[in-house]
Amino acid sequence: MAFAVKPGNVLLIAAACAAAVGVPALQADEAPAVRPHLLGVAQVALYVHDVAASRAFYRDFLGYAEPFSLKGPDGGLRAAFIKIGDRQAVELIPEAAPATDRLVHIGLETDDAEAMRLYLKSRGIAVPDRVTNGRVAAAYFSVRDPDGHAVEFLQYGPDSWTTRDFGQHLPDTRLSPHMSHAGVIVRHLDAALAFYRDVLGCTETWRGSGDGRQLSWVTVRVPDGSDWIELMLYQKMPDLAHLGVSHHLCLEVPDVAKAGAILGQRPLPAGAVLSTKIAVGRNRKRQIRAFDPDGTRVEIMEAATIDGKPATSSPLPPPE
Repeated sequence: MAFAVKPGNVLLIAAACAAAVGVPALQADEAPAVRPHLLGVAQVALYVHDVAASRAFYRDFLGYAEPFSLKGPDGGLRAAFIKIGDRQAVELIPEAAPATDRLVHIGLETDDAEAMRLYLKSRGIAVPDRVTNGRVAAAYFSVRDPDGHAVEFLQYGPDSWTTRDFGQHLPDTRLSPHMSHAGVIVRHLDAALAFYRDVLGCTETWRGSGDGRQLSWVTVRVPDGSDWIELMLYQKMPDLAHLGVSHHLCLEVPDVAKAGAILGQRPLPAGAVLSTKIAVGRNRKRQIRAFDPDGTRVEIMEAATIDGKPATSSPLPPPE
């Protein structure tokens, strides 16, 4: 199942995907590659306009540490890594161009990057010729999902900076120790599910509607962990301001009222926005919101529903 993107358009799916299952049939003498474990959401990488302001938001305001960064050939910053937990980070990258989508990629942790590359190749996904040996992660590579989002697969080897930093740079000021999910916009649900569910092995866990007429969100959990990806459905391409609301990350907390009180005592960086008004989402979980200086939403949400009972999944159709 090869995916290809046309500039300015949603990703088109090859004929095999449009046929229901979304996976090309194997020849009689072919053995399918085995999918390695997919353990959780490892990164959300964002373009930022003002690195100092973004650092002030993620480090000083949300309370995280920056254990390492990468420099470009000119000696300038290539990427700063804000550590959420031992296996999770927000990656801040100086913007390539102003007034563009802030999302660079979402990163998923695997226990074998090369096996994942070969598995995806066997499923007809366009993959690079080899994995990249890195410093932050021992091995990684990227593919494109059906909407053109970069999805990076990372393996943390024993010599990676991430592994060497286990147990360190976890200050008491951290608002949350866990990023439960990342949200990405999706135009055609069937195409996205063919990739995230049928190929990657994620499990659909919930469908929700914001307007009572059609689906707005579908959540899919990684096959070997508790983290999930929220597919944010749309009919008309969101403008830049609303892209920052849709492309988001979520910090999980036990008590959003307490989290809001903590944030209310901290200086809010220029350009950032904080709303401590507690809302109960369609998933019946309490949440508050913050927006970084570039408008990217940071959802701060409790893990449990308001009464401990799961939210009912919506039967409504996706946008046409």
